[in-house]
Amino acid sequence: MELQRSGVHDAQRPRHRPRRNTSLWPWSHRSLLAVVDVACVIWAVTGAQFLRFGVKDPTLDVMVKQAPYTIVGAALAVAWAIMLGLWGTRDPRILGYGPAEYKRVTTASLWLFGGVAVVSYVFQLDTARGYVAIALPLGIASLLFGRWVLRNMLVHDRMAGRRLSRVLLIGSADSVEHLNRQLGGHPEAGYRPIAAFIPDHDGADVGRRGERLPVVGAGPSLDAILRAITQTKVDTVAISGGAAIPTETLRQLGWQLASQDIAMIMAPALTDVAGPRIHTQPVAGLPLIHVTTPKLEGAQGVGKRGFDLIVASILLAVLALPMVVVALLVKADSRGPALFHQTRVGKAGDLFDMFKFRSMAADAESRLDELQGSSDGNGVLFKMKNDPRVTRFGRFIRRYSIDELPQLLNVLKGDMSLVGPRPPLPGEVAGYDDFAHRRLLVKPGITGLWQVSGRSDLSWEDSMRLDLYYVENWSMIQDLMILIKTIRAVVLSSGAY
Repeated sequence: MELQRSGVHDAQRPRHRPRRNTSLWPWSHRSLLAVVDVACVIWAVTGAQFLRFGVKDPTLDVMVKQAPYTIVGAALAVAWAIMLGLWGTRDPRILGYGPAEYKRVTTASLWLFGGVAVVSYVFQLDTARGYVAIALPLGIASLLFGRWVLRNMLVHDRMAGRRLSRVLLIGSADSVEHLNRQLGGHPEAGYRPIAAFIPDHDGADVGRRGERLPVVGAGPSLDAILRAITQTKVDTVAISGGAAIPTETLRQLGWQLASQDIAMIMAPALTDVAGPRIHTQPVAGLPLIHVTTPKLEGAQGVGKRGFDLIVASILLAVLALPMVVVALLVKADSRGPALFHQTRVGKAGDLFDMFKFRSMAADAESRLDELQGSSDGNGVLFKMKNDPRVTRFGRFIRRYSIDELPQLLNVLKGDMSLVGPRPPLPGEVAGYDDFAHRRLLVKPGITGLWQVSGRSDLSWEDSMRLDLYYVENWSMIQDLMILIKTIRAVVLSSGAY
């Protein structure tokens, strides 16, 4: 009676008491992040002061008083650390996976220094521009490096089964199996599915690659879902778009989970869609999700082409002499031309000659048929880890992708891009279905998601999925990230043969 008089609905009162989320890893990791952030900003402001002023400690006129730059730097460091916290850069949901953490760190820093510029202008403070010009990039670089180191530590722990959120999956059997496969296949994201709740359960468990995910409940009732949460002791509940649960029950479930500090995730039936394509718009109490498709035309196309031309020109200018040396070594190692060209399929199905340093014997193409039965490739492409046609020097340049450097000429010609889908052979394209042809909507690339995700170790399906993902989710930021990851992939030479 008292609850009803106060206007509180019975549905808001917890009916079951699932174990409150007591995981300590978010708190400990966020504390470590805060310590590293403070160290980075102190290093940035101290380094900027030393590089700009040396051992001197000049002053800044503030109103009628003078403040030593040591105090100015200390105030800036405190404001910087607070800004990083207010901007949500230590939110557990963005740690360990995706670019959101790095974006927030960069954005928070830029906004802080934008504020410094505005304050300096309004109050006519003669802030040393050289000091700011050093502190900002030095701080961002230090912060990003520190975050990268801590992310690697977090991912290492997650791959070993630690620092993971225990997840109960709710939905139809098919949607739960899909969620289980996607979340379980990416432990670095921080989620470990441990059980499923299927409202229309038919009695069978759902599986992922031979592993069975137990079904701990069925039915659309709120009580049944809460019992499953209590039984599994999860700290996260993921609900798929195909869950046969009444809207009111979902609403009440959200109240129950919030009261128990258990995270609630809604997983729509969208696959291979990157964050920048998703825009949420609340309309009449409904969170409508708008999904856009990037188009490589207009300003975006000009920007990508301009980036390709500038970077390819710089790389060719820097690598011209080393490439000449490689060409001479190819000639000295075996008979035949230094360059090898092969017909590939480009944007819109146009054919072009792709250049590479020759890494095989001159008669390699004529010997292909006799080796088809020994392929280690992905079922469509011929690959051999110990291909007898590869020369001694060819094996070295393949291992570190040096043989692909002449493709920079293809980039200048406009046949290829620095980043894009793998350039296919005409025989591959002949077997494409309607969906696979979408990878021809953009220019092929020297590197791409396939290059940084396993290269020749990938299955045909995975290679195609990555290429289509790139086409559907293109962005300049993604291109830059792929280029950075390519350096690591080349150094480790994983999947290269």
